[in-house]
Amino acid sequence: MSRIKYVLIGILLLASIGLVAASCGGPSSSAAGYLSVDQAIGSELSNGELVAEVGPAVVSIVVQTVAYNFFQQAVPETGAGSGIIISPDGYIVTNNHVVTGAQKVTVTVSDGSVFPATIVGTDLQTDLAVVKIAAGNLSYLHFLNNSLEQLNVLEPLVAVGNALALPGGPTWTTGVVSNLGRSIEEDNGVVLNDVIQTDAPINPGNSGGPLLNMAGQVVGINVAIASNAENIGFAISTDALIPVVESLIAQGKVVRPYLGVGVITVTPTVQEYYNLPVDAGALIVSVASGGPAAGAGLTAGDVIVKVDNTDISTATDLTAAITSYQAGDQIDIVYYHGNAQKSVTVTLAQSPS
Repeated sequence: MSRIKYVLIGILLLASIGLVAASCGGPSSSAAGYLSVDQAIGSELSNGELVAEVGPAVVSIVVQTVAYNFFQQAVPETGAGSGIIISPDGYIVTNNHVVTGAQKVTVTVSDGSVFPATIVGTDLQTDLAVVKIAAGNLSYLHFLNNSLEQLNVLEPLVAVGNALALPGGPTWTTGVVSNLGRSIEEDNGVVLNDVIQTDAPINPGNSGGPLLNMAGQVVGINVAIASNAENIGFAISTDALIPVVESLIAQGKVVRPYLGVGVITVTPTVQEYYNLPVDAGALIVSVASGGPAAGAGLTAGDVIVKVDNTDISTATDLTAAITSYQAGDQIDIVYYHGNAQKSVTVTLAQSPS
């Protein structure tokens, strides 16, 4: 079985380009800080209504970075992605990988206006970032709370974004929910959990754009595609997104207890592929150098099955267990190393910026 490679969907450009923006509102919403969060699914919109309401709040993000050639000479590069306006005063959510290393960030909104943007905060662990432009009275989108719990497999979805940095506005594609609660590993070793899988075509440049239900509510943020497959795309669910974005706006970072591992859920397929001794748990696929897990001797290939008195059956279980503690707390981890069950005490650290 070949290893699946996931491709982040920002795009490298030869020159700067422009894009669009979008907007939407939904019923039964509450303001969770800066985000407008709908607790229930709204009324289905027609295609025309959805485009009209969402269009003004999806933006183009163009980023200038600096790379170095063989002779260590600085070479300017331009990349592009997408973003979602989340408040009328110019807060925008996108992917961390869209703005990583940015020397300059420029946002183009739906009427063609171009604004310089400042980076408010980034979070490597969830691949999310917030930027801000100096503008007012902007259209903004609503987010469906707990999208993993409210969506159903085969439910229709719409993906929107700056695909291939094509001029003239965002690209709209349709598909369905293919699966819920996936875990994927990015090229940098970061494992994203609670991810929505969709067959809506997602292309380079879509990073940071919204994945929507037919009520025009954001259910996820487009983040990656499977490179060796067709129409397998992924979006960060609102389960993971909402608290991170609120923290980035309030504090400029996410403060969380840190174990320093990337994990995926043990499924029958994963168990067979890795020849694991257990059929449930959180399989460690990466260990951060210098982190608490590395210091305790945990390695890639180990399977965590218990934290203190909490059984761990999935990657989400482990995330929930760790986030219930504070940095500095000691936890007892039961895990399998090969066929041997072991235990170790780990002192959690504060998550790196």
